[in-house]
Amino acid sequence: MTGAHPEPVPALRSRGTDRLPLLGLGEARSTVAGSVQRAADRTWSLGDLDWGRLRPESLTDDDRSAVRFITFVEDHIPGYLTWLMELFPLVGEEIPVEEFCVNREYFRFFVTWAADEERHAAALTRYQTAAGMAEPDELAEELATEGRKRFTLPYREPLQAFTYTLVQEKATQLFYQRFRSRVREPLLRELLHRLARDEARHFALYAQLVAAYLRTGGTRALPPVKEVLDTFRMPLADTLTDYWRWSLKVADSVDYDHTEAYEALVRLVREYTGTAGEGDGDELLSFVASIGRLA
Repeated sequence: MTGAHPEPVPALRSRGTDRLPLLGLGEARSTVAGSVQRAADRTWSLGDLDWGRLRPESLTDDDRSAVRFITFVEDHIPGYLTWLMELFPLVGEEIPVEEFCVNREYFRFFVTWAADEERHAAALTRYQTAAGMAEPDELAEELATEGRKRFTLPYREPLQAFTYTLVQEKATQLFYQRFRSRVREPLLRELLHRLARDEARHFALYAQLVAAYLRTGGTRALPPVKEVLDTFRMPLADTLTDYWRWSLKVADSVDYDHTEAYEALVRLVREYTGTAGEGDGDELLSFVASIGRLA
């Protein structure tokens, strides 16, 4: 997720001539169905965690700071889901039937994805209280202070929403994996493993959707993708109090850089658009390479 912006993004009501065409209903249905089934096959609950393994004395100050930070991010799922429902509306007779049908398929994934993210927030919240990092009511109020801030993104194209979330989910997966490699507290290691596995599954769905747009749109799909990379920022960058100082400190503590996630998108671009020597594609790949040199 990039940071929030002050003005809400208008819901899509019709597709202008400058927009990429919708994915076909059959492709949207089959893509979402596979992801929803995998979620059902691999789900877990807070009761599956062995809370008796918790050893809070093994947590470092950096561990505690990172846990607090990611709890804020995961707990903001109501705001994120609200934005998605504005971008992919399902209420209103003015919505074209074709668009409604495709949005309805996406909704099946959105609610599954939101349930995963809500479980992440609940697990991290419980972890904080069980580890003595926070009192339940005080933590709830702290999360509410940030959670009630409106979340929105500047993207209006479905491809841009999916591109953004592809990068964000891959970056989150990589962060959890890197964090887990440095943590010694056993329960947190188990929890981070489960979180990373869920984020990898979410990434896979968004990668399929972006790949479908790249297959059908070719180089026409590249400018919207590049715009996302030009403007990309991680979750809550513009709303979470002290975000930049805190996020940089957390990233440094686990040797993590979110731009590593861009490579996953580059692979899709190379595979589906044949970018060598083609203006927009070459520009996008050069842009990602320049970020890597600066990181």
